[in-house]
Amino acid sequence: MTKLLSASLNIAPQFYDIDPMNVVWHGNYVRYFEEVRSLLLDKVGHNYKEMVASNYAWPIVDMRIKYVKPLCLHQKATVEATLVEYENRLKIDYRIYDHHTKEILTKATTIQVAVEMTTQEMQFETPQTFQDCVKGALT
Repeated sequence: MTKLLSASLNIAPQFYDIDPMNVVWHGNYVRYFEEVRSLLLDKVGHNYKEMVASNYAWPIVDMRIKYVKPLCLHQKATVEATLVEYENRLKIDYRIYDHHTKEILTKATTIQVAVEMTTQEMQFETPQTFQDCVKGALT
């Protein structure tokens, strides 16, 4: 699939991110993905406020994470999100890599689907409002 849009975020995990094994606790990666996904949706011009206004929610229905190497206290890293699919669902790929060496530390993917908020019905096509925003961001 062709790369569509990307956003990135620089991080340096803090003490509160670390588990007893002295690495970033696995659950904190989801928070990093949420932060960069929000930046990506800002680029699209259709973040949570616009989703609510359009009457569609976008729950995550699938998330896969591959922890390649640990992320440690104060390690400078970059979290990147790339929109790779949007016509029928949102598929976003994530990479966390060491800021200096560019070595991949974590890979992940999330799948989100549109749900009409009034009826709670899942949509099998991405609503036109979101598709128009993506197309506008690509130009």
